[in-house]
Amino acid sequence: MADLTPLLAFRWSPRSFDPVAELSREDASALLEAARWAPSAGNAQPWRFALGHRDDETFKRILVNLPEADQRWAQRAAALLLGAHRTGPAGHAYDLGQAVAHLTVQATALGLHVRQLHDLDHTGLAADLDLPADVRPHVVAAVGQLGDPLSLPADLLRSETGLRRRLPLADLLLTSQAAKCVS
Repeated sequence: MADLTPLLAFRWSPRSFDPVAELSREDASALLEAARWAPSAGNAQPWRFALGHRDDETFKRILVNLPEADQRWAQRAAALLLGAHRTGPAGHAYDLGQAVAHLTVQATALGLHVRQLHDLDHTGLAADLDLPADVRPHVVAAVGQLGDPLSLPADLLRSETGLRRRLPLADLLLTSQAAKCVS
């Protein structure tokens, strides 16, 4: 494997969050600044965020729009962050992905973890958070400190404690010429 920065090599998306750890104002600011500085096509910066800290109203409104299976563990995160983007070119969703990726790397640098969820009630989130008509919910990121995996429901424990797996690089390349470049 190539020599990756530890910020990428050790990034992990857990479900086991510490249910009492808080996300400080300074850390929240650093995460959002990292997202703000992400690249975007034509510098459009189409991303928009709603950040809810555990037990505040925004957190509760985001949480109820997640599938029940995910609510079981997401309720323990220190914060839930809705990532949305303005309507427009298809690239706006890509730009939002860049911003969330930058936020995730910054979280790792701060000793925090992020787990992203795409299966959510988009219409419910737009209504419950009173989003502008030109803003589309796209992803929710649970943010917090790592908790005890044994506190998870039994059906989640195996995936939480199993080995991380990634497809081999060769399986991700679409052409044999590309494979020669990295061999």
